[in-house]
Amino acid sequence: MKNLALIDKFIFILNSLFATLLLLSYLNYYVSPVTISFFAMISLIIPVLIAINILFLVYWLIRLKKQMFLSIFVLAIGYQYLTKLYTFKNKEVMLTDDVKIMSYNVRMFNLYKWINEKNVEEKMYDFINSKEPDILCIQEFHPSLKKGLKYPYEYIKISNENNHFGHAIFSKFKIINSGSLNFSKTGNNAIFADIVRNNDTVRVYNIHLESLNLNPKEDYFTQENSEKFKTRVQRAFKIQANQVSLILLHQEKITYKSIICGDFNNTAFSYIYHQLRTGKNDAFEVAGQGFGRTFDYKLPVRIDYILTDNRIIVNNFKTYDVKFSDHFPIMARLDF
Repeated sequence: MKNLALIDKFIFILNSLFATLLLLSYLNYYVSPVTISFFAMISLIIPVLIAINILFLVYWLIRLKKQMFLSIFVLAIGYQYLTKLYTFKNKEVMLTDDVKIMSYNVRMFNLYKWINEKNVEEKMYDFINSKEPDILCIQEFHPSLKKGLKYPYEYIKISNENNHFGHAIFSKFKIINSGSLNFSKTGNNAIFADIVRNNDTVRVYNIHLESLNLNPKEDYFTQENSEKFKTRVQRAFKIQANQVSLILLHQEKITYKSIICGDFNNTAFSYIYHQLRTGKNDAFEVAGQGFGRTFDYKLPVRIDYILTDNRIIVNNFKTYDVKFSDHFPIMARLDF
């Protein structure tokens, strides 16, 4: 610090503050929001903290100053976070006998006309049918609008009489067992189906965790809105953590392979993602490309996932940029 100009000293102090914040954010994976909610909140800005530390690194590199090692150090420790933000892999192995599995939050097929466009539900059916997924996991499913989906096997669970929507798993392969985890006091849920293909059984979970209720059009930077946002998000994170605990306990009871699909309503930097991801592969990380944005928001947010058992090979992963819902569909090709 002694040999730095005054402006560089100030920049390095800022650098140190943001490096410390990034280091603290890494603890988010290991601290439940039920215990300390601060780490869950900071997980929402990890991409921003990474970007800021990269800018500091570039600044010190240009000036050939040893202060660059601070940013190198914190970024190296969090390398696993960088791979969740962006991937270059784009693995494309197309086998005739692999299994295509799609996850899609369809927002009740635009039942309440959130998208001001005609025949949105028919366009969704046409899109899904054109991709021909062997297994289809739908969140926010409305039973009155399934006429465009033709599958021999299905499991549909409507959340309750008031909501009139729920979740569904459709399959070209036989479903021998299915059920619901029935999350309490919420319209969100997790369902599962045991699917048999070539004498091999795999359990597919279709999950929809508690929503953060983000509105892309709302300004969260006013004092009033920011306080409401903080309170709402902290509550949602705690509910999500409890929901994930139920899923993990349920999953422990099986010995065969499993796949978790769905809308987690949280980022890949979160505690709940890390809990569900443990022992599994994220199909996007293995075979995806780019930011993998799955939610129609101002920033490239990825909150929908396909997590596969380590014994399952991921051949391909795609995120489809079709705006028939506030979510984008994702699909993976898997070799059981």
